[in-house]
Amino acid sequence: MILDLGCGEKKVEGSIGVDNVALPGVDVVHDLSIFPYPFKDESADVIYLNNIIEHLPDTIKVMEEMYRILKPGGLLHIETVYWNHKDSISDPQHKSFFNETTWEFFTGKRKTYYTKAQFRMESFKYTYDYRTRKLCLGIKPLMNVLSFFLCNIRAGMIVELRK
Repeated sequence: MILDLGCGEKKVEGSIGVDNVALPGVDVVHDLSIFPYPFKDESADVIYLNNIIEHLPDTIKVMEEMYRILKPGGLLHIETVYWNHKDSISDPQHKSFFNETTWEFFTGKRKTYYTKAQFRMESFKYTYDYRTRKLCLGIKPLMNVLSFFLCNIRAGMIVELRK
């Protein structure tokens, strides 16, 4: 089973779309801030959280729920806005903010006493908006250096974690 949580109208093809509003493409209507989610333990092969995790009030509970629902070896795909990008703080619906070290709490790189949801980092990459790519001529090392000094360089990140 493939789940697309918070899919809106742009559901990942072949997935079960979940959102809190009955939009076209939504298969299951559920408020993702209410736990547990309506899926059995270890029932999903892949879960997509595309630009939704920042809207949810409790990141730890969400990650624990992902861990519960994913099958062993299952993949969690998270796409979210980068903490110091203007889109992160300008949207009043955003409840949580993320950077590259956030995921260390869920991959065993940092000690945590708050959760047992531990994944293996499969892949990580930054996303950049069009203006940044144009300004820096698409040169990633230049974009990475500038991101230490300036906001709005990194637009977001894509994280893939394996259970």
